[in-house]
Amino acid sequence: MNQPSLPVSVSDVATLGGRALGLERAHGNSDLTRIIETLGIAGPFEVLSPWELRDERAHHLINAGGYAALPFGEHYAPLTEFIQTYFDMSRGMSLPQQSASAWRAALETNLIALLAFYAPSHHDSQVFFSNSGAEAVETALKFARTARPKATHFINFTHAYHGKTAGALSLTPNEEYQAPFRPLLNNVVTLPYGDAQALEDKVAALGVDNIIALLVEPIQGEGGVVHPPKDFLPTINALRERGLLVIADEIQTGLGRCGHLFASVAHGLDPDLITLAKPLGGGILPVGATIARREVYRAMLGGLQSKRHSSTFGGGSLAMAVGLKSLEIIVQEGLAQRSRELGEEGLARLRKVQRAYPDLIQEVRGAGMLFALQLQPVLSPKVLAGELPSQLGSALALRL
Repeated sequence: MNQPSLPVSVSDVATLGGRALGLERAHGNSDLTRIIETLGIAGPFEVLSPWELRDERAHHLINAGGYAALPFGEHYAPLTEFIQTYFDMSRGMSLPQQSASAWRAALETNLIALLAFYAPSHHDSQVFFSNSGAEAVETALKFARTARPKATHFINFTHAYHGKTAGALSLTPNEEYQAPFRPLLNNVVTLPYGDAQALEDKVAALGVDNIIALLVEPIQGEGGVVHPPKDFLPTINALRERGLLVIADEIQTGLGRCGHLFASVAHGLDPDLITLAKPLGGGILPVGATIARREVYRAMLGGLQSKRHSSTFGGGSLAMAVGLKSLEIIVQEGLAQRSRELGEEGLARLRKVQRAYPDLIQEVRGAGMLFALQLQPVLSPKVLAGELPSQLGSALALRL
């Protein structure tokens, strides 16, 4: 009987070079590949240093991508060298879903210790591991539902981004993302981000007991690095003290990117659940984590219901080891403080550019090492509706 052969072997990958682009166009997300090729950032890239890349045409680029998931850049030696030694160090199971795991135990313990250092009320909180930020949000939504079984409404905010899986997408109020996939979750109430009075009024109208949870980014990332007014997170915290269940989405803001290990806590919120991902995987492996207060955690996974939610690869030993080492590097190298200091310098430099080109750049914003440039409109919104005008402006700016 004839056997199929694989057209590309492992040994072929190192010499694919520019052929990789053609294969991506043929078998992957071809339209996206064509767009990034037009922008001159399609690669494939050779890593020259953690923050420098070179493509097949010898173009030398600064690596500022990675969706805020590269806390150390590419191929950061302390992390890659650790991974090289991991397999020599570990004789444990790779997927210890139903047994204790030293790597998982260590990462759980460190996450709770760090959070409790800033928010002591979380001293006995618990962690659930998954494979991505969207999964971490999905897990948080399920924790909230089981903790508040009689409640009916979620609260989210304009311009929020929480992921593109079905539950997370339901609380990501972006018409371009949501429209093709409706119906999504019902009873999601979207309020203006940063409007404390509107929030208080809506909570009073709905009643705390009818709200499953409020989901908030302490600083909006994909929404454009938007800081809320200083009274906003403390107002949410005051409502939490009156019974509102609060989920802080720290997937982009957490673990140092914005200058604090937990931006929500630093700005006056003591959330019931926190979602983490991106930098936790060190830019090497996907790692998601949902931290929940003990009573919230046990409402879903207590007693005989401990398998009511699971993730096959969540908590895998290699992912936990990478997460543990990444967390260690972030803390030992003081990267939150470094992000805060370099963020101030970077924002000052971007403001200087904005002042030099006011007809092109409307505003610049920053939070630690998370930056946004708001461009002047390329076309009138009357000409093209939806996301296309902003995407066109962003593409042109990126190309330049």
